[in-house]
Amino acid sequence: MQKPDRIRPRAVGIAFGRYEPGPLNAITDVDGVLVGQATLIEGARTRTGATAILPHGDNLFHNKVPAGIKVLNGYGKFAGSTQIAELGEIETPILLTNTLAVGRAIEAINGWTLEQPGNERVTSINAVVGETNDSRLNDIRAMRPSVSEMICAIRTARSGAVEEGAVGAGTGTVAFGLKGGIGTASRRLAVAGETLTLGVLVQANFGGSLRINGRAYENSAVADKDGSIVMVLATDAPLQSRNLTRLAERCFGGLALTGAALSNGSGDYALAFSTHPALRRTPVRRSEVCDTPELPNEKMSPLFEAAIEASEEAIINALAMAVPMEGYDTAKARPSFYDALRLSADG
Repeated sequence: MQKPDRIRPRAVGIAFGRYEPGPLNAITDVDGVLVGQATLIEGARTRTGATAILPHGDNLFHNKVPAGIKVLNGYGKFAGSTQIAELGEIETPILLTNTLAVGRAIEAINGWTLEQPGNERVTSINAVVGETNDSRLNDIRAMRPSVSEMICAIRTARSGAVEEGAVGAGTGTVAFGLKGGIGTASRRLAVAGETLTLGVLVQANFGGSLRINGRAYENSAVADKDGSIVMVLATDAPLQSRNLTRLAERCFGGLALTGAALSNGSGDYALAFSTHPALRRTPVRRSEVCDTPELPNEKMSPLFEAAIEASEEAIINALAMAVPMEGYDTAKARPSFYDALRLSADG
């Protein structure tokens, strides 16, 4: 459970960029997007979990959504990525978890998808799973979360506020030598006469030298260079897979602004999808030629900028909302962002 003194930087007057956030400043500001989390903190060894993102609450296998994926440094595992790159669509929930749980996450998605009404004849599923390695605080060899625990994250996915910090797939993560976690942010902006929403959720578990709004942040913790991050971007903008791939790539601009090392041992993945109802790839739309709206290339720049802003803020929110934690490797206990800030001030 997060302590009451965990507050987002925006609440104390620190803003990121020029675009305004949505009412929740979360990926769930994009209408229809659902988030569920399974958080496992048990004894001295278990600090892990799973985070599920559903583009909509209907049958995802039948009503797929356009998507694009981009990899900055591929030191990691992202299940389902080749089919997303090939077909430009997502047909399952997106699960984030730890490195050794990817196989179980695929099983969880497969089991959940097969039991959905209307999927009785399904024989092939492209499960989408991202991961980071939480073994610095979690006994990753203990094979948690289980398949059933990850199915629970999918089943409990909902709209509304998203819990951040040491929860879900961010329970045992570390960033900049501090406690990492799950973070999210959003932006609303006017493009081509319409108000569009864009939201980002991150699983922050990487290294570097932390910067906040361009200013270096000093702390006494040893900042790792290696590690990984998964960034998931949702938008209601009418974008097909090509421009969603371009939009996903801009998330790395926000990652760089935070001072990420982008090292050899870092896995840096960004996935973007559109929830626009006219672009939903229903069985009818997949069986015949159809007209669909699409934002032109010349109108993409504001969305690119918003993706950079939301990604940067989501990462900082992950740090700000995390609590300090000791775990499996207690020699590498990680202070939280605010606790490290207080220690630096006292010192």
